[in-house]
Amino acid sequence: MGGMLARLSAAAVVGVEAIPVSVEVDVSGGGLPGMTMVGLPDTTVRESRDRVRTAIRNAGFQMPGSRVTVSLAPADMRKVGAAFDLPIALGILAASGALPHFQPRQLFIVGGLSLDGSVPPMRGVLPIAAAARRAGAGLVFPEANLAEAGIVEGLPLFPARSLFDAARILVATNRQPVVAPPPASPRGSREDPLDLDEVKGQHLGRRALEIAAAGAHHLFFSGPPGAGKTMLARRLPGILPPLSFEEALEVTTIHSVAGALPPGGGLVTARPFRAPHHTASDIALVGGGSHPRPGELSLAHHGVLFLDELPEFSRRAIETLRQPLEHGAIQIARANGSITFPSRVMLVAAMNPCPCGFHRIDAKRCTCLSSAIDQYRRRASGPLLDRFDLRLDLAPVTWRDLQTAAPGETSAEVRSRVLASRERQFARQGALNCKLEGAALRQYAYPVDAAGTTLLGRAIARFGLSARGLTRVQRVARTIADLEASEAVEARHVAEALHFRMADQAASDGANYEIADSAGQVW
Repeated sequence: MGGMLARLSAAAVVGVEAIPVSVEVDVSGGGLPGMTMVGLPDTTVRESRDRVRTAIRNAGFQMPGSRVTVSLAPADMRKVGAAFDLPIALGILAASGALPHFQPRQLFIVGGLSLDGSVPPMRGVLPIAAAARRAGAGLVFPEANLAEAGIVEGLPLFPARSLFDAARILVATNRQPVVAPPPASPRGSREDPLDLDEVKGQHLGRRALEIAAAGAHHLFFSGPPGAGKTMLARRLPGILPPLSFEEALEVTTIHSVAGALPPGGGLVTARPFRAPHHTASDIALVGGGSHPRPGELSLAHHGVLFLDELPEFSRRAIETLRQPLEHGAIQIARANGSITFPSRVMLVAAMNPCPCGFHRIDAKRCTCLSSAIDQYRRRASGPLLDRFDLRLDLAPVTWRDLQTAAPGETSAEVRSRVLASRERQFARQGALNCKLEGAALRQYAYPVDAAGTTLLGRAIARFGLSARGLTRVQRVARTIADLEASEAVEARHVAEALHFRMADQAASDGANYEIADSAGQVW
């Protein structure tokens, strides 16, 4: 390398993608000793000067007593994190002549450094490994991330435990890549031990859960404490189809960028279930920050996001969910550009009927004023509630129900029907029913009989269904028909979809809503 200038390749994670970064290090014979960094390094990168000096010394090398200039290109992109420590240290050693036979070509080098010269695990290795594979290069990275990097097939892997290990890799004339263990197959993987047969009673709740899973519909529960809202929601991932490899790769990438993978973790094989606390901010829910990172919405990608005690979340936080729920992605705009995080989730929300939870259940125990109840309900805005395809008011399970209820179906039994229903949807229209709109909605989800059409018309007149609400009723009716293996959407499917659309409203108003078709039959 001429002993004065070294060039290495690294990568920076932007959103859920990795961008190649060129690291140039010059060791000059003139001027006062010191280290200068250019190329928009953030505070973490600038602080690497002290980490790199100490790590070089503790790894058994000598820090050059000359002026060191480090350039990170492209210069117009801000560099964030400690992943540049390792390439900077190796560049200094190479430029000072400490690494004979230096061979940096066709290698991406990433990793932080501890003061003792060791290379700790880092976040974002998976998208960086994918970028190295696209560039036709190998990857030098922390050894602790071997299982994660090994997910990318055909990538030469060179894990390093320390700065000394990484230096030895670069000077070896016959270096051989490490073979990573094969990633676990997501198909058939069930890490969640919760099973639906543990739910006693709540037949309507179980039915709503099955319909939601079959069509990937959003689900809203209302009911008193202990009615089983959380119990049902936590068993939803167990009746969903297993992740495909492509879905597992997307989920793992997001968790890698967010630093949510467990130590030594590889491919995520179970559908995510995220249940943030109601004190979570809007940034914690949808992502963002000065250096944008995925929020709970993206961490639940291809899985379930459960918002318990929905009215207790801040209004700003839950309103930010409206647009991402419709589009399956959240776009975070900043002055220097925008970042998109995927967020294709099933949303399940739950709330009590009043602040104390016992309104309409036990008049003696409920101490809430009517004004407090109205204010509590208004915290969940109409536009957000309108995005839930199924809404159900759960009654408390009695002691007798718990004692006499027969064992329900297992998650595996329900999952088999869900899988069959989804296969029908993909075979017919190439997408799940939750995505039906426009011409496809009219073609596949419109009732074929006059009774079903009349039911829809009466529901619009009686309940004031919005256009969005009508669309969601049709989608749910189509899913119910698919669960029955019915080619056509009939009146009974529409009636059940309307029941799950209006059940919580009926309970809230204290009314018994009935809809009659043109023949006088009451649904």
